[in-house]
Amino acid sequence: MPVHKPGMKQGICLCIVLLVFTGVSSFARAIRVDMIVQGGLVVTMDATRRVIEDGLIAVHNGRIVAVGMRKELAGNFTASQVIDATGRVVIPGLINTHTHIPMTLFRGIADDLELHQWLTEYIFPAEARNVTEAFVRAGTRLGLAELIRGGVTTYCDMYYFEDAIAEETAKAGVRGVLGQSVIDFPAPDHKTPEEAFRYARTFIRKWKDHPLIIPALAPHAPYTLATEHLKHTRMISDELDIPVVIHVSETREEVSLITKQYGAAPVHYLTDIGFLNGKTIAAHMVHVSGEEISMLQRAGVGVAHNPQSNMKLASGVAPVPEMLAKGIAVGLGTDGAASNNDLNLWEEMDAAAKLHKVTTGDPKVLPAMQVFEMATVGGARALHMEHITGSIETGKSADIVIVSLDEMHQYPSYNIYATLVYTTKASDVRTVIINGRPVMLERNLLTLDEAAIKKEAGHFRLQIINSLR
Repeated sequence: MPVHKPGMKQGICLCIVLLVFTGVSSFARAIRVDMIVQGGLVVTMDATRRVIEDGLIAVHNGRIVAVGMRKELAGNFTASQVIDATGRVVIPGLINTHTHIPMTLFRGIADDLELHQWLTEYIFPAEARNVTEAFVRAGTRLGLAELIRGGVTTYCDMYYFEDAIAEETAKAGVRGVLGQSVIDFPAPDHKTPEEAFRYARTFIRKWKDHPLIIPALAPHAPYTLATEHLKHTRMISDELDIPVVIHVSETREEVSLITKQYGAAPVHYLTDIGFLNGKTIAAHMVHVSGEEISMLQRAGVGVAHNPQSNMKLASGVAPVPEMLAKGIAVGLGTDGAASNNDLNLWEEMDAAAKLHKVTTGDPKVLPAMQVFEMATVGGARALHMEHITGSIETGKSADIVIVSLDEMHQYPSYNIYATLVYTTKASDVRTVIINGRPVMLERNLLTLDEAAIKKEAGHFRLQIINSLR
């Protein structure tokens, strides 16, 4: 019986890659891999931003072992599963850098309000009356189906009962950075921060080495946690080597409150207490100064930009062009469906590009390719996982999406990035592969039961309506 040692799979992948690029064509037999995706226009988002016409991607053990032109690679590989992408575009899986996935069940319960009123008068009470583990599982399945249908292969979450979210995410075959929420008042899953921290340690240890799940801690915001709890979060992050997800500087009211309480704006305050570092993922960052942007850059913080949620809640416009100019990793997020009201990253791309043009008065700001970077490799950088995903290149996880280019709204196409950012819709996504496993083929979900999900969502809709009376 062969002995499989840690790292053997990676070694096999490396050997395959070496054979490919050292003359594999001289071998009598092609190398057997798990999957081949061939044909189509491959938008790699690698360091050179290579775009390959009639490309081929070879996948083995969940990783990309070769990518190039089909005419150069076709004879080198054979696979039991061959996916034909001819006439379509093949892209890295999209990355949603900030959401609250179970909140799909709160979609539309409270619209057209500012953040503080929306949270305190509607969302927090609705959560207190409805959020249970069963609720979280149902909302997660609904959100996962929506994410997959829109070509999202990785998402970053912040909510309660995060262990249940992790279980549903892993079963669906989706990649997630999943943050267990900590907040200073009683929450649906824990009544005190201390209870939440204890739960978080168990959650983190359970999922630490999972191939799809990266466990994280998610202190809600500087204004909902005491300094000692923020410091404790950072201590656990350092000890267990896990990311931290937090809302920062989302509204002017938040900035005013923190400044009044601590004598410094939120980013200054978090810097002063030693909270920010290269494992931090900060959502929103709407109201930050030039000095604070420099602080974020020096600390290596990743930023999740949520243009549509920020617009809908009238929170403001984040200085994304300034952050990108400083070299900060900025990804795109949808926020939760209760404030957006969907998980459609294609709409976020289109909105981000246009929002920053109109607010800066410069049509050259955030061109299409830069926005597409934010939705792929830039999002991976923001989540501190660019070594895993975000681009189609040898050695990375096979997180691959195939998108139709044959829809009426896509004709004619002159620039692939402009077509992807300004005209492509979530409904144009045909096939989604995560970690080398198809989770949707030709719009058919393979790991989730769509009819059952809709039925369950209807049940919780009635429960929520009754709870708000």
